[in-house]
Amino acid sequence: MRFGVWAKLIAACGLSLLSAVPAWAAEADDMALPVPTVTIYPGDVIEDDKITDRLFVARTVARGSVIESRNAVIGKVARRTLLPGKPIPSNAMRDAYAITQGKPALLVFQSGGLTITSTAVALQSGSVGDFVSARNADSGIVIKGTVQADGTIRIGEQ
Repeated sequence: MRFGVWAKLIAACGLSLLSAVPAWAAEADDMALPVPTVTIYPGDVIEDDKITDRLFVARTVARGSVIESRNAVIGKVARRTLLPGKPIPSNAMRDAYAITQGKPALLVFQSGGLTITSTAVALQSGSVGDFVSARNADSGIVIKGTVQADGTIRIGEQ
């Protein structure tokens, strides 16, 4: 039979051609999303062996509200419980802290060729790029600065 005969037969049955889409064409609407293989609790680091990819029908997942890349979750810290087999919401994880509240941190001030360092106690936890407060261990003065990748807090001129 030719395609035109099939179209007439489908129309005569009250069906549209859209409902007659073959299974292989419907698979194009699937998307692979990273999902936990085990329950991940708040504060746990998300490791590669705890994540797998699972296919979801694209129209059943709100894009932008879930993480679509496996690489985007590895090394992050869970903010809330992540259940096995469920997509990971975008707001359910954060970067690991470079500075931890209550722990010693090194304050660094740089201006031109001058570098001054001091020890402080972090008053809040923070990831790289966060603006945090710390109490100078010598003077007791609270100082604010930006968390650096090496775990120091940069103060003053940036």
